[in-house]
Amino acid sequence: MAQQHLDPTDPQSDYVGPVTGEALAGYLRAQATEFLRALRLHRETGGTTAGANGAEDTVDAARALRRSVRRISGSLHTFRPLLDAEWSDAMRPELAWLSGTLAMEHAYGARLERLLLALHRLSGAVFPAQSAHAGAGSSSSGAAGSRAAGTAPDPRKATPENAGPPTDLPAPDRGNLTVGAAKAGALLERQLTLARTRAHSTALQCLGSSRFHAVADSIAVLASEVPLTTTAAASALHPFADAAKERLTDAIAVLPLVTAGSPYNAEALIHGLSPDPSPHPQDAPWHQVRLLLRLHRYAREILDGRNAPVDVRLLTAGQALDRHRDASEAAAAAAQAARTPRIAPATAYALGVLHADQRHEVEAARFTFQQSWQKQAVGTP
Repeated sequence: MAQQHLDPTDPQSDYVGPVTGEALAGYLRAQATEFLRALRLHRETGGTTAGANGAEDTVDAARALRRSVRRISGSLHTFRPLLDAEWSDAMRPELAWLSGTLAMEHAYGARLERLLLALHRLSGAVFPAQSAHAGAGSSSSGAAGSRAAGTAPDPRKATPENAGPPTDLPAPDRGNLTVGAAKAGALLERQLTLARTRAHSTALQCLGSSRFHAVADSIAVLASEVPLTTTAAASALHPFADAAKERLTDAIAVLPLVTAGSPYNAEALIHGLSPDPSPHPQDAPWHQVRLLLRLHRYAREILDGRNAPVDVRLLTAGQALDRHRDASEAAAAAAQAARTPRIAPATAYALGVLHADQRHEVEAARFTFQQSWQKQAVGTP
């Protein structure tokens, strides 16, 4: 790849003085260009290919599409007063629809891989389909196995580095667990593979729909013309970015960080295995913080430009909240599988242990966030 030389007049290169709406316009144009480049690559690979290199290109293209869409959407949210209100309000729900639709196939693949790895770790059972799934996952959802493998620390061996306080949870009965683990894995494989297949079909339908083409046309226009308000070009961006940061810190302030330091959260397990399939009430504030952290990070990208150093605090916090989301959704999938009618007691037992394990992963991720955010808040100038 040829080295890129920054243009001194490029609003994204070096900021001297106040950062204004011109920088926002440059950022949005850059993200729209990235979207169009990723879309062209996705179309060239046909969306699905048999060759390994082509499949990898498709995964990269889909990831780049989601990446640019999230950044455009986040910027429209944070800096809405500087953009044409009618255009911005019409674009944001369409971008949210597109990002969510494109993310589902990858999410189901990563969730299945995470649960199979956890079952293997807990029971010692070997799942022949696991390696096959990992290979297939790299062709369509991308890096599912590496994401799961890299984000599943054992809370019973926790340290401040791998995010979790020691627990008093007794080890599961390995004999009973092994008996049910294979059937539990097969059940999860059926349910999540079906969901993943449907998500893949939905994504393909999305990319061929008139709704998507309308969004793509709008982003194509954005690559050359950003609908700023008449005063936006000279307006400072810092007040809007500061407001995004304040929303984040306010949301973090109400998180139950004391509970996050507890080694065992029995209420989370009781709710998760209840007949109520609704999302876990304890998780919602953490998911909201994850979204607000993303908006804050995108705003910093605009203010700091391309040469900004990596903010370790934001990176570490974001990784912890990603692990929290992954474990929360995996626990919900295990609980949903456990509600399957007429499954064997050993299978239900294995799924219950798996659910408890993933809820411990949730607590471990919260503990990591708590330790990282509070410690760095004290130590950072």
